[in-house]
Amino acid sequence: TTEIYTLSLHDALPISDLTVVLTGGERTPSDALVGPVAVAALRGLHVDWLLMGVHGMDAEAGFTTPNLVEAETNRALLTSARQVAVVADNSKWGVVGLSTIATLDEVDVVVSDDGLEPEARQVLGQSCGRLVLAA
Repeated sequence: TTEIYTLSLHDALPISDLTVVLTGGERTPSDALVGPVAVAALRGLHVDWLLMGVHGMDAEAGFTTPNLVEAETNRALLTSARQVAVVADNSKWGVVGLSTIATLDEVDVVVSDDGLEPEARQVLGQSCGRLVLAA
């Protein structure tokens, strides 16, 4: 079996034969479970890899979201992970949401697409552990 820890049940549904762990909390428009109940549950978890989507990524602001409560919950999940990978297409570069989830140097891997502009490639390549570009 595959175990997936996600804030969004919608992300896990297409995968068959898996264990889904729900943290509890309030549901956001993106179907994430967030808030103090979710944060408390996440503090007790230890995960090898966190694959995280973001609203925006920026050289100064880092990885961001427009939802304050979701940012707090994502930060709790981030601290429970040994390795963190952000998956974000090139349209996310230069977008700054209301709240920072993580600084660029707190992430081990960024996976983006080959449309990512050269400046963004340079900044992410120097700040994050590793930049992977998918064709």
